[in-house]
Amino acid sequence: MRFKVDLKIFLFLFMFYFTNQIDTYLMVLIFAFIHEMGHLLSGLLLGMKPNKIELKPYGVSISFKIKPDDYNIKLLKGNLLEIKKIIVATAGPITNLLIIFIILQLNMDMFVGLKIIYSNLLVFLFNLIPFYPLDGGRILKGILHIIFGKRKAEKYINNISFVCLIIITLLGSIAIFYIQNVAFFIIIICLWVMYVKEDIIHKRKNKIYNLIEKTIEINANS
Repeated sequence: MRFKVDLKIFLFLFMFYFTNQIDTYLMVLIFAFIHEMGHLLSGLLLGMKPNKIELKPYGVSISFKIKPDDYNIKLLKGNLLEIKKIIVATAGPITNLLIIFIILQLNMDMFVGLKIIYSNLLVFLFNLIPFYPLDGGRILKGILHIIFGKRKAEKYINNISFVCLIIITLLGSIAIFYIQNVAFFIIIICLWVMYVKEDIIHKRKNKIYNLIEKTIEINANS
């Protein structure tokens, strides 16, 4: 299993330190890490083996090795792997909800308790946005894959991610103007970077799909 550190995390630490938000950022990072441990545990329970763990500015990212056998079990227009991906993606937000529930049951300092609840709520809501590759986008993509097939699922989730990003950018811009919080600006930039990367991958895949279709059509007509 490989471990990688995204060096941009030091830039984030620097920015949040000089805007007096370092404690909130570190708290979110801690619970984002626990969030990913929920993904890891669910993946292990499903028989998946972790391939890479990457420390990123917005938390930890875990990828799993894919078993070829999972592709062979069909579920409508998808396969067993998509069900596993949906369960693993759902496990992260559920972990944050469990932490909130546990904190509410404990008799602890109100300030500390509220900060923990706030941090987990942020991680929970942020990850449930139907934007790929966040958990909400992964869950939706898996469902779309099972219903419509791989190519249509990739097309739909790419379009949905773009619409979500525009809405988030508009709402975030309003929040930046009134609240003047640099965190909103940083989040928007990160989401745009993620979208551009995924959009490039989507366009490359689409070219391959088109090439395969043309090849099949030529062979059928010959």
